[in-house]
Amino acid sequence: MSIELPPLAEVLANSHVVRLPMRVKFRGISQREALLIKGPAGWGEFSAFGEYEAEEASRWLAAGIEAAYQPFPEPLRTKIPVNATLPAVPANEVGSILDRYDAPHTIKIKVAEHGQDLQHDVARVAEARRLYPDAALRVDANMGWDIDEAVHALRKLSEFDLQYAEQPVPGIIGLAQVREKLRNAGIELKIAADEAVRKHTDPLEVSRLGAADLMVIKAQPLGGIQAVLEIAKQAELDVVVSSALDTSVGLAQAAALASALPELPYACGLSTGTLLADDVCADPLLATAGFLPVRRIEADVQKLQQHRPEDSRIQWWEKRVAQCYEQLTRA
Repeated sequence: MSIELPPLAEVLANSHVVRLPMRVKFRGISQREALLIKGPAGWGEFSAFGEYEAEEASRWLAAGIEAAYQPFPEPLRTKIPVNATLPAVPANEVGSILDRYDAPHTIKIKVAEHGQDLQHDVARVAEARRLYPDAALRVDANMGWDIDEAVHALRKLSEFDLQYAEQPVPGIIGLAQVREKLRNAGIELKIAADEAVRKHTDPLEVSRLGAADLMVIKAQPLGGIQAVLEIAKQAELDVVVSSALDTSVGLAQAAALASALPELPYACGLSTGTLLADDVCADPLLATAGFLPVRRIEADVQKLQQHRPEDSRIQWWEKRVAQCYEQLTRA
């Protein structure tokens, strides 16, 4: 970490665990749990997904501590262009989901969902294109295909004039192979690296191997704002800042990251607050006319109490913080 770690006891004493209901299932979950940290600079968020082991999740804790204990960098912009996020819903639900967004100019569409096939993806993308003929469309497979499946699917989906395809297959080598096969087939669809950046021990390997045209980066999984700014500087690739299904506290940190980047050529994936049925503050961080404001979030005491889970979950999160904290002390 770039800052001195506060005592673990202090972090835990100023932490609050919440469980927020979601409007629609996303990443296979219908409730989002997070641990919020109150510090001298404001609120930070630690919400690593449950399947992540302590070593990987420790970067999420580093980001939460950074947000709570360090001021955000000086912003270069006061609002961030953001995309709407369309889960892997049936085509007849596309309109109702996108209606929740205020004037979406960019739409990220989830594809390669377990239990679905390419026909479902094509129908979903086609409906989004029909309803929003002028919007920029991008698809996100979350590593759901193998190489041959990805090439086949993206050849079909590219007919809908996609802006880019995000992480169609696992790993950096797989990305490079998909990108090369598409180019050889005369398809110039851009490839974005997401999990290949935040799950790899060396995120800059994506750039060195020419595996992607741009990087999707998240503040929490990569260790916080300062760590991400350094990665983006060294990678020399276009960057899209995205959320990790954060509460408004985490979204505020991600927006501060986006506001500090020298260039921001693409809309960012920071409008996921609409996927939550409730939030941790009275005034959630939501987009207006396709733009998200850059501002700190103050958690609401009543919301924290309202969404406090059972004691066993609080103990689970506190134990996880201790395990991740130990990893940070070794770094």
